Amino acid sequence: MAEKNYQSFTDFYPFYLSQHKNKTCRRLHFIGSLFVLILLIVSIVTQYWLYILYVPIAGYGFAWVGHFFYEKNKPATFSYPIYSLLGDWVMFKDILYGKIKL
Repeated sequence: MAEKNYQSFTDFYPFYLSQHKNKTCRRLHFIGSLFVLILLIVSIVTQYWLYILYVPIAGYGFAWVGHFFYEKNKPATFSYPIYSLLGDWVMFKDILYGKIKL
């Protein structure tokens, strides 16, 4: 089956959410995104720029564990890297504001 070619993030986001139905997967995404923010802030405050190298590990590591072991699907990042990254942050915001439950 051919993958859909999304023309906008608005069209993509419902698909993104459908790939994150598992509560543990969403929690792992949230934790990974939170660690990314912490690493970036600590890097800036301390000016120890090596922490930035850990950003992809924190962001993708937690998310991929969620997908492979809990959601049991292929991360959207592999097919839609930009929309998926944006989806991570929109979902993070939606969780913070209570639109999506952890």
